[in-house]
Parts: sequence; structure tokens; C-alpha cells
Amino acid sequence: MRIKIGLKCVESGDINYTTTKNTRTQTEKVELMKYSSRLKKRTLHKEVKLKS
Repeated sequence: MRIKIGLKCVESGDINYTTTKNTRTQTEKVELMKYSSRLKKRTLHKEVKLKS
């Protein structure tokens, strides 16, 4: 069972990436260091739900 999630930048508040995750194996929220094009540097991105 996979669901679509968005990765939202902590500093700028933009949802820069979308991905999927398996809810049975990954029960906690995803946090990754990803590149923010607005800030032009790597920042922490946290999981948010998408509308679809």
C-alpha cells in the first residue's frame, strides 16, 4: 500500500518534491536533506500529505 506524499521545505515553505512511500514499512514521517531551488542550497524537507 503506497501513498503519494510531498516534501516541503522547512525554510521557504515550498513543496519542491513529490514521491511515494509504503505505509506498512515506513510508519514515521519522512525527513530528507534536499535542494531548494528558491534558496539555492540544501535544506531540510519534511513530509506533507497531497490532495490526491
